[in-house]
Amino acid sequence: MKIENCIKESFSVIGKEGSTEDGPGFVQSLWADANSHFAEVEHLAKKDENGNLVGIWGAMTDFSRSFQPWEDGFSKGLYLAGVECPDDALTPEGWTKWTVPGFEYLRMVCDHDTVFPEMIAYLKENNMTLAGAVHDFIYPKTGTSYMYFPIRRL
Repeated sequence: MKIENCIKESFSVIGKEGSTEDGPGFVQSLWADANSHFAEVEHLAKKDENGNLVGIWGAMTDFSRSFQPWEDGFSKGLYLAGVECPDDALTPEGWTKWTVPGFEYLRMVCDHDTVFPEMIAYLKENNMTLAGAVHDFIYPKTGTSYMYFPIRRL
C-alpha cells in the first residue's frame, strides 16, 4: 500500500451535485450527467501550461456542507462530480460550484475496491482521524485515479 502525503490549498469544483438520498447508483448517474454536458463548463476548467485539465474531482461533504466526513459510517452525504475551476468562475445554470477548504491529505492510487477501508484501517492503526470528507480525484494527464484522505485542515 503506497501512501503519499500532500498539501492541497483551497480549490473550487464545478459539477453535478447529488446525495446518498437519491438512491443506489446516484454517483454513476452524476458522472454520466456531468460527462454528457461537459461542453457547458469546459471553458471554465482549470488547465495547465500545456492545455491539459488540472483535475477531475468527486468531491464529498456531509449534509451540513462543512466538508466533514459522510455520516452514519460513511453512508450518508453529498457528492459533486466535476472539474476543478478558478474560484471566481461563474456557475452555469444546472451546475453547482463548491469551494473545498485546504487540507493536508494522505492519498492513495485507487486501483482496487478496498482502498477506502484499507486507508480507514491505516488511519486507526496510526492514531490518525479524518479531518474532513474523502475525495475522489482523477489526474487527467495520466488517467490515474486517487482517493484523498484529509488529515489536517489548513
